Amino acid sequence: MTAQTLVKHRKPELFEGDLSEERLQHYLSKPVIAVDTETRGLILRRDRLCLVQICDHDGVVSFVRYKGDSFDAAAKSNVKTLLEAPGVLKIFHFGRFDISVLKYYLGAQTNPVFCTKIASKLVRTYTDRHGLKDLVKELLRIELDKSDQTSDWSAPDLSDSQLEYAANDVRVLLPIYDRITALLEREGRMELAQKLFQALPTICELDINGFKDMFEH
Repeated sequence: MTAQTLVKHRKPELFEGDLSEERLQHYLSKPVIAVDTETRGLILRRDRLCLVQICDHDGVVSFVRYKGDSFDAAAKSNVKTLLEAPGVLKIFHFGRFDISVLKYYLGAQTNPVFCTKIASKLVRTYTDRHGLKDLVKELLRIELDKSDQTSDWSAPDLSDSQLEYAANDVRVLLPIYDRITALLEREGRMELAQKLFQALPTICELDINGFKDMFEH
């Protein structure tokens, strides 16, 4: 099985700088979407946002590419509107990073959110392997190709393999969400998970401002 077989396979559409109004309205009509980001690295203030990936249960995948260091137009962007839409649940894997990036570069107060990595830690207590590749392998029986994870996402022309990697990372999040939600309910940990998801944007705000170990002695 491949990532594409989990949802209706449609060719992703690439948008420069922002979603189209038509695509925004499409996603606003959905109760749940998956979101991921690609950056130049893992240091928030140094490694800028390059790509935002979005997918819904119908397999409609959108890429929004950002070039250069200017994000002045992001304050009124369709991407920001979608991320802040209260009626659309945004699914992430390790949302702590993505939500921080989206806040820092786009000014987006992303909410409501669901993080599959947090959910995994709550229900897959028999393992310490909570990466997306491990989660996909166990819950979806798919070997996810992560070879392009550390590639140059600020390149003028993204390769076909980069785009396929980026699409698959959001394609798998929705079936993962469906399965791990059932596990949270089975184990009676959904309420605890919701409390953690609600706290996540605040934790991201602390990360952006350089606060660490706030709950330590």
